[in-house]
Amino acid sequence: MTLQTFWFLLIAVLFIGYFVLEGFDFGVGMLMGIIGRKSEVKRRVVLNTIGPVWDGNEVWLLTGGGAMFAAFPEWYASLFSGFYLALLLILVALIVRACAIEWRGKINDDRWRLGCDIAIGIGSWVPALAWGLAFANIVHGVKLNERKQVEGNLFDLLNPYALLGGLTTLLLFLLHGAVFVALKTGNEVRDDAQAIIRKIFVPTAVVVAVFGIWTQLAYGKGWTWIPLILAVIGLVVAGFAATQGRDGWAFTGTAVTIASATALLFGCLYPNVLPSTIDDAFSLTVDNASSTHYTLVVMSWVAVAMVPVVLVYQAWTYWVFRKRLTMEQIPPSIGLPLETAKN
Repeated sequence: MTLQTFWFLLIAVLFIGYFVLEGFDFGVGMLMGIIGRKSEVKRRVVLNTIGPVWDGNEVWLLTGGGAMFAAFPEWYASLFSGFYLALLLILVALIVRACAIEWRGKINDDRWRLGCDIAIGIGSWVPALAWGLAFANIVHGVKLNERKQVEGNLFDLLNPYALLGGLTTLLLFLLHGAVFVALKTGNEVRDDAQAIIRKIFVPTAVVVAVFGIWTQLAYGKGWTWIPLILAVIGLVVAGFAATQGRDGWAFTGTAVTIASATALLFGCLYPNVLPSTIDDAFSLTVDNASSTHYTLVVMSWVAVAMVPVVLVYQAWTYWVFRKRLTMEQIPPSIGLPLETAKN
């Protein structure tokens, strides 16, 4: 295996980790206004399920983006210039969501909390859709010219395949979030999450299947049938486990589906990192877009030393905060009578 291939695989793993972990964060943010539309305490329970972990989950994106910049600077430059508006939209949405989560409890005012809840929703719905649009376009290819510059504008990214990709990540993250809420909560909130799972599972399964088959038939290779089949199996396991109240297995199923779907996209992309629809000769590959050999060697030693540390730390965090949450564990908001706070 060449160092270029090693770093392509490592970037794929980093984005798999990001979508699996941040995927349920997005789902939880999207569900706050649905599960807790009439109850402040329910909204707090839903938000508290990701309270200890959401910011750590975003580290995977920072690491993936940093690895892309250092290992494949040509890929990073062309991607972030050609997808500038789309990626800026994701960035702004993530910033808005982070500020809303951190500041929601700072002021004891209903209008303030409502504004933060809206910001959390926007900061979750927008990236959940936009990431699918972005990665579908990366696999589909863009108008990359001989100067390694992407021609066109944001509307060129809104092709049917990319729109289906955006809908796929949106529904998949919503389902993943609902399963996570069911796993992390009890009693009434868990019942609400399970009801949402039953409503969205079939539409999600249909959209994921159509997008996966389209991707495989249009861009796939022989071996990429494997992650596609694993994605389908994961979704079937998630659906069956959810009906049996096996929340842990249901969450494992949706996690496997997201990981396998991401692996499918990266597998279809390789050895390209950004295909050109103008001329195949203009496409960026793992070879012509990479850094120097020395840079990749130094980065590889750093990755070998640091990645296990990050994995152990995150695993420890999830273990510490593994217990379920219920409405009874949420104290009333400061300054509000107990009866008001429970509504």
